Amino acid sequence: MTAPKSNDPLHGVTLERLLTALVGHYGWAELGRRVPVRCFLFDPSIKSSLTFLRKTPWARAKIEELYVQWARRQKTEDGGRRTGPGS
Repeated sequence: MTAPKSNDPLHGVTLERLLTALVGHYGWAELGRRVPVRCFLFDPSIKSSLTFLRKTPWARAKIEELYVQWARRQKTEDGGRRTGPGS
C-alpha cells in the first residue's frame, strides 16, 4: 500500500529550498519589502536568513505563507504542471 498524499503545501519542502525559490523569484529587495527584516534588507545571504528564520517563528511563518501563495500561483500559471521547487 502507498501512504496517503499530504495536503500540506510545505510537505517535503526544506526551509532552504523555500527561501532560495522566493529569492530567485522576488529578489532580496522585494522579499525585504514584503517581510521587512534586517537579514533581507542589509547584506542578505541565504545562510544568515536561514539562521534568523529558524530562531524567529513569526518571520518564518510569514515566509512560509508567502511561499504557499507563490507556489499556488505558479501551479495555476503552469496549468497544474509542477516545474518549480519540489518537482
